[in-house]
Parts: sequence; structure tokens; C-alpha cells
Amino acid sequence: MCLNNRDLRHEWEECVREMHGRIRKSRSYLHTALKTCGVPGSWDHILSQNGMFSYTGLTKAQCELLIEKHHIYLLKTGRISMCGITQDNARYVAAASMTSSRTPRRTRSGRLL
Repeated sequence: MCLNNRDLRHEWEECVREMHGRIRKSRSYLHTALKTCGVPGSWDHILSQNGMFSYTGLTKAQCELLIEKHHIYLLKTGRISMCGITQDNARYVAAASMTSSRTPRRTRSGRLL
């Protein structure tokens, strides 16, 4: 219905543009914070991905640490909602990611990496 109405469609398009801009800013905040905190990796994929979610590349163990210790909620596959990242919390997420990147990782056989 709103797509058939010129005024409503214009309003909807403006909302979509605003949401897209906000998510791009969230990606930029997180990327900058990760680089500033010195979290290992390039992190450029955060900027090049599109949509409301981003794949971080963190391991299951790293994600579990972020969830349990730092209360940063993301999937254990490393997928995180960019809508939850703000200018105010991006540095916290990055610092917690730095901590989790220092967590020893194990191979499938249980050997430490």
C-alpha cells in the first residue's frame, strides 16, 4: 500500500536511506575502534559487508568469551548485529574483542595453538 502511494513511498525511501546510513556509521565506528585497540586482523571486511549483520571471523571460543564475560551478544559463528553497535559502545566491543583474541585456541584434537 505505501509503495503505491507517492508520498508514502517517498517517506519509506527516506527511512530506508536513514537506516542504511546509520548502519554504515556503526560499521565505521566498530572498524575504527578495532584498529585503534590493535585487535589483530585487517577488519576491512566490516566496512565492505552490507546489511544489518556482519561476520566478524571470530572463533566459537572467542564468541563464547564475548558473550559470557563481556555480555556482548553475537552468534557463536561470529555473526553480530551492526544495529547494536553505537559510537558509545564500539570501543567496549573492540576492547573485549582484543581480550578474546588473546584467548588460547585449541585444535580439534585439543592441542593449544
